[in-house]
Amino acid sequence: MTSSLIRGRPRRARAHISARVAHSLLGALIGVVWLVLPGTAAGGAVAGGPHRPVAGALGQRDDRGTHTADLVLPMIAVVAAGALASFGFWRRRRRTSGRTTPGGAPVTGGEPPDEELDARAQEALVRADGWVRVSREELGFAEARFENVENDERFEDGPPEEIEDARRALREAETELAAAFRIRRRYEHGVPEEDAARRHALAGVIGRCEEAGRLLDVQAAAFDTLRGLEEGPRGGLGAALTVAEARFRGLTARTAEADATLRDLGDRYAAPASSTVVGNVEQAKDRLVFATTRLNLARQAADAGEFGRAASRLRAAEGAIAQAGVLIDGVERLRRDLATAAELVPAALTGAEAEIAGARRALAGETAAHPDVTPGELRARTGHADVVLAGVRQELASGRPYDPLGLLRRIVRAVAPLAAGRAGVLPAAAAVCARAAVAGADDVVATHGAVVGCAARTRLAEARRLEHAEDPADLVTADTLAEEAHALADQDTRLHGHPPEPTPDLTAASLGALHPTPHSYGGPRTSTRRREPDDPG
Repeated sequence: MTSSLIRGRPRRARAHISARVAHSLLGALIGVVWLVLPGTAAGGAVAGGPHRPVAGALGQRDDRGTHTADLVLPMIAVVAAGALASFGFWRRRRRTSGRTTPGGAPVTGGEPPDEELDARAQEALVRADGWVRVSREELGFAEARFENVENDERFEDGPPEEIEDARRALREAETELAAAFRIRRRYEHGVPEEDAARRHALAGVIGRCEEAGRLLDVQAAAFDTLRGLEEGPRGGLGAALTVAEARFRGLTARTAEADATLRDLGDRYAAPASSTVVGNVEQAKDRLVFATTRLNLARQAADAGEFGRAASRLRAAEGAIAQAGVLIDGVERLRRDLATAAELVPAALTGAEAEIAGARRALAGETAAHPDVTPGELRARTGHADVVLAGVRQELASGRPYDPLGLLRRIVRAVAPLAAGRAGVLPAAAAVCARAAVAGADDVVATHGAVVGCAARTRLAEARRLEHAEDPADLVTADTLAEEAHALADQDTRLHGHPPEPTPDLTAASLGALHPTPHSYGGPRTSTRRREPDDPG
């Protein structure tokens, strides 16, 4: 793929230079001929014309027979040719130094520096990830409207085709974004190695992100028409408000349940088990306070006939409601994951012991060892796994609360280097750990998107790609990457400060939990189309 970011000098540039040089040489040649020709002609006349009168020319020719007036026009020609050549060269230099990019910035070196191109690629990934996430949120609200259409004559045949078109565009955008993250991940690992190829890789990341945004932009207008928010209550605004208010009421009830769940997790397990969701309930309540204020303002604007403003306030409420749902879902999902892990720990211990026993038989020569592992390395791995399992057994026997996911993760990571498919429980245990870690990291990015950078998102994307693998080694890698993504996202949040708490005066774009792009389905050309007129930023 050819990118405008790394496009070289136009091919006709050398042809223009050659033409100017040829013109200059031709002008100089004409001047020389003009200088020589009069003297040659004069000499011929003197030599061949003895009867020609010469007395009248005594004061006008020099002793060589050359008239001074004959030198004027040739000199003018030479000077003119030089002036034209100089002007052409100066004009080309000025145009080259003043050439601009499509955005209007002067191009000083032809290509942006590697650091600038890298920064552009990172920014493109963050922005595209925001477009995809926000589009997914709004599509969810649009789909909810058409889940029950029995009483709407316009949709007797089911949801309209535009919903499927929007879904398809979102899936294609997600595919482009996943490919961009994959290229970025390989780039961070030094692939490719050549400088030119690495620049092309960065240009490919930017191109993929732009394509993801374009795919969403193409469907944005049809999606707006489908939702019909600005058509008022007779259009889609009334139905959309009903859906948002129903979700709001459901989350309000689930918030109390999530609070009780958190207390139960604290009593049942060790503190690290629920550390990733501490504060989720309070953050969910903050977003619901913001959402109810915006829903009320949307109703008021609709009653006043200000349908554009009502639609903008509704979208702000939808964004806050969606994030409250993420926070509440995170608590409930962790409860299920911890229960599953607690059931798997004894079976994982048994499977791990079988793997260690198999490794010892391989060391004794009773079975074939792994061809890529030396006996010394296999012995070291076996010893390390023994130590880890002994620690897990001791913690279980102590009777104190423990972190089931933490213990399961320790077992899997210690035995995965020995795994040879002897115990099917280990891949299942690794999958539980990977899915829990990926979901937890994704929740942080979804609820703090305005401050989470490219590094966390790139690791999360790679973890998401590997979390459905069957190889325990890939599952362990997914688990590790997701934990790194979670830590980096938390670090970004601490570095940039926590977002302001939602108040009635804050818009969805100001709510730091929201994404760096405004709250509309679409890409770079359409995602800002529905910002409320009095919204800052």
